[in-house]
Amino acid sequence: MASYGSSSTANSTILYDTALLLVRITVSCLIMTHGLQKLTMLLAPDTVQFPDPIGIGVVPSLILAIFAEVVCSFLIIIGVATRLSCIPLIVTMFMAIFYVHAPDPLEAKELPVLYLLVFVVFFVTGAGKFSVDFLIRKNKKSVNY
Repeated sequence: MASYGSSSTANSTILYDTALLLVRITVSCLIMTHGLQKLTMLLAPDTVQFPDPIGIGVVPSLILAIFAEVVCSFLIIIGVATRLSCIPLIVTMFMAIFYVHAPDPLEAKELPVLYLLVFVVFFVTGAGKFSVDFLIRKNKKSVNY
């Protein structure tokens, strides 16, 4: 009976980490497409129309959004500095919800709200075992002993 319990726990852990991996890859790839679309805006910086919610200028705001949506999403996909990488994405989604889409109906806010929820979950849980973060942590533990 005891072996059944430990096997069940091991299966639950594998399922949990596999689910984290699949959601990390899927959501990060989806938001990365938004960042890549924004990247094309930088080709004509004189005509950029982008929100400037914190007053640093349109182009710097666009660059920060691209950094969050492309660079940080890539880091989350591979599981490097996952919790840290979530912070710019959480801030970007807050800006999208409460600044860019503030006057819009709920339908316009649904996607950024879902992204925000997922990145908050990753901030809390981390990347899981199928990540570079886990390998680094595992190697540090083996070096310390």
